[in-house]
Amino acid sequence: MADPARAAKLADRIKVVVAQALERRVKDPRLGFVTITDARVTNDLQHATVYYTVFGDDTQQADTRRALESAKGVLRQEVGRNITVRLTPTLEFVPDEIPVNASHLEELLRTAKERDAEVARLAANARHAGDADPYKRDEEIDEDANAEAAGDRRIDEDRLED
Repeated sequence: MADPARAAKLADRIKVVVAQALERRVKDPRLGFVTITDARVTNDLQHATVYYTVFGDDTQQADTRRALESAKGVLRQEVGRNITVRLTPTLEFVPDEIPVNASHLEELLRTAKERDAEVARLAANARHAGDADPYKRDEEIDEDANAEAAGDRRIDEDRLED
C-alpha cells in the first residue's frame, strides 16, 4: 500500500497528464468541450478514476463518453510515460455530477427565496389575532381579582335583599 499523500499527488499528476493528452493527442471528432475536474487513485496505485464535465447537451455528453472510452488506451499510455510508478494504473472515466447538483441547489435556493419574499409580503399587512401583548401582568391580575371580588359581593347583596 502506498502513502495516501503519494496517491493524492499521483492523482493530481494523472489529471494534468490526461487533460494535456486530450488536448494534444486525441483527435476524435466526437470529443466535445471536455474538462477534467478531478482524479482519484486507489491506495495501491492500480486504478485511477478520472472525473470530467462536458459543455453541451445530452448527445454531446454521450459522444464524449464514447470518445473517452475509445481513447482510454492512448491516454493510459500517456499516463505511463509521464508518471514514475512501477505499474501504470487503469483509467476509468466518470461524468462529474457536481455542476448538475449545484444547479439543482441553486434552483431550490431560488424557490426558497421566492417563498420567503411572499411570506414577508403577507406578514407586512398582517395583524395579531389576539391582544398586542398576550401575557398578563401582575397588576392586571390584581385588578381582575378585585373586579371578581366586587362582583361576588354584589351577587351576595342581591340575594340578601330577596
